[in-house]
Amino acid sequence: MLAALSIRDIVLIDRLELQLAPGLCALTGETGAGKSILLDALGLAIGGRADAGLVGQGAEQGSVTAVFDVAAGHPARNILRENGLDAEGDLILRRVQAKDGRTRAFINDQPVSVGLLRQVGDALIEIHGQHDERGLLDASGHRALLDIFAGLTAKAAELRGLWAATAEARSAFTHHEASLARARAEQDYLRHVVGELDELAPEPGEETRLAEERTLMMHSEKIAVDLIEARDALTGDGGLEARLAQALRRLARAAEQAGGRLDTAIAALDRTLVEAADARDEIERATRALEFDPQRLERAETRLFALRAAARKHNVAVDNLAALADKFRGELADIEGGEAKLAALKKAADEAWAAYLKAAEALSAARTKAAAKLDQEVARELKPLKLEKATFKTSVERLAPESAGPDGLDRVSFLISTNPGAPLGPLIKIASGGELSRFVLALKVALASQGSAPTLIFDEVDAGVGGAVAEAVGLRLADLSRAAQVLVVTHSPQVAARAFHHLRISKSEKKAKDARVATSVEKLDAGERREEIARMLAGATVTDEARAAADRLIGSHP
Repeated sequence: MLAALSIRDIVLIDRLELQLAPGLCALTGETGAGKSILLDALGLAIGGRADAGLVGQGAEQGSVTAVFDVAAGHPARNILRENGLDAEGDLILRRVQAKDGRTRAFINDQPVSVGLLRQVGDALIEIHGQHDERGLLDASGHRALLDIFAGLTAKAAELRGLWAATAEARSAFTHHEASLARARAEQDYLRHVVGELDELAPEPGEETRLAEERTLMMHSEKIAVDLIEARDALTGDGGLEARLAQALRRLARAAEQAGGRLDTAIAALDRTLVEAADARDEIERATRALEFDPQRLERAETRLFALRAAARKHNVAVDNLAALADKFRGELADIEGGEAKLAALKKAADEAWAAYLKAAEALSAARTKAAAKLDQEVARELKPLKLEKATFKTSVERLAPESAGPDGLDRVSFLISTNPGAPLGPLIKIASGGELSRFVLALKVALASQGSAPTLIFDEVDAGVGGAVAEAVGLRLADLSRAAQVLVVTHSPQVAARAFHHLRISKSEKKAKDARVATSVEKLDAGERREEIARMLAGATVTDEARAAADRLIGSHP
């Protein structure tokens, strides 16, 4: 519920602090006292339209803060959690309106977008006025309201899941169908390319290996000269091997008289001689391997140029030619096995659609049945509200399957006719201001048992009626307030007498800055409430008869 409201410098309200309670609260006051200002301020706090004209005279900015006490699992808390915001404790919605037109929004002292503020505000408060076009008057929400009334929200959620599964299955089918069509169109080309690549048989890393081989062979003659000179340095007359062998023989002869002092040197020379021989053998092998072969060079160049030409043709790297061949082979295989896969995907899509359609038809039948029940419950409320000649109908229009969507096959709208024989039409277009408010009240009473926003505000729901009709309006507002907090702006003493709490809105010059007129709000005690209801009955001059009538009205409160 709305627990508190704080207003600073909004139009004629300089400073206002209100504490509110559960049940039915009446807001009364003379015409022009500022009741609409209070509602405009509250609307600003819950994401309503911003307007620099709301800022009070002489102020740079105005602000409105609304504090809500709601259950732990309330949808508003879930919205905050989904947006990564603190959702514990009281929910505090605040809006700051600057004189230059800028506006800022906060929830629990955290900056938020106005869109998020409005989304949370819509979950916390419903404002129903003579010119309100949101809530029950918005046809786009009628289907969801009917589902809530009938307890069909879970089935509606399941249907949205089936719709998503159908869309996914259809997407998979159309994607494969398009791929298969492209593959069929390119089938001959694919076979030709795969044949060419299979004949070429490219291998990963082959380009690098061939390039290195080509470069090596092109320089083989120069390398061979260096190898021969290196080999001669090792093995020629006076070469390293001969000198090492000679040194080793002389040390061996001297070793017998050296007493072991030459053993380390002899071992080192022996190892060096072995390694020199190994080096000579490696040089010989390299010489043979690098022996210039014009035909081998030609083969390497031919192969390298063929690979690179194929890569340029298909706009891929040489190392990706093998993968390209595999890809094209896969596309050919898809063509050969694609028909079977396409048939399987088509079957899956058809089955998903059939499951969706079955559930949608069942939901449609349930909605149609619930619509008749809702019509009956609203009709029961219309007679006491002096709308006995009016007709209310919940229209469940069955759509063609091709117009189906995630919410099913139905277009739901609330229609009325205010006179017998007159055609049915949308609620907001057919009813007059007073009738519209009473229709909304009848609907809210019928829907209240299935849940609504925790706070409901009715702006002059009793407009244009009096006597027994106003009494009926008050009774239904009181009944409605057992399920939700209800605030009603009223000029009817019959309605005000049914309230559990009473706020009087008035204009005053005494509390205003610079002797300006200001709007104030007072919470009335029992005596003040009696006097206010007497004023509503009698007008400017309150008589004892009016006070007695007020006592009777208040005393009739159940």
